[in-house]
Amino acid sequence: MKIKFKTENFSFEGELNNSLCAKEIIHHLPINSVVSRWGDEIYFDIGFKASADGASMDVEKGDIAYWSQEKSICIFFGPTPLSNTEKPVPASPVVVIGKVFASPSDLRKIHLGERIKLYIDNASS
Repeated sequence: MKIKFKTENFSFEGELNNSLCAKEIIHHLPINSVVSRWGDEIYFDIGFKASADGASMDVEKGDIAYWSQEKSICIFFGPTPLSNTEKPVPASPVVVIGKVFASPSDLRKIHLGERIKLYIDNASS
């Protein structure tokens, strides 16, 4: 399922997979939150606990993931403080639920404390 993210100055799209976790998140859309940053990762609280089945430490640039420990959506776009290479490493296991369609350079423009909205854009469906 295609989704949209909108911050104060930037919008980008993503696509969620068919996992139980992704379906639970879709059921709760739209979600409004505030961005946190951790290296080249943005994350934000979604306000509810979703399924953590299949959680792992293996993520790639562009992955959208659910972090059950903080009830947050994470978007990985480069190295994090735990990385030894350019590959992102989460703080703890996450469930990969999709991919974003935005460049790392664009995602780096999203700042700590910005408002973010995650929603389905029915106009483009």
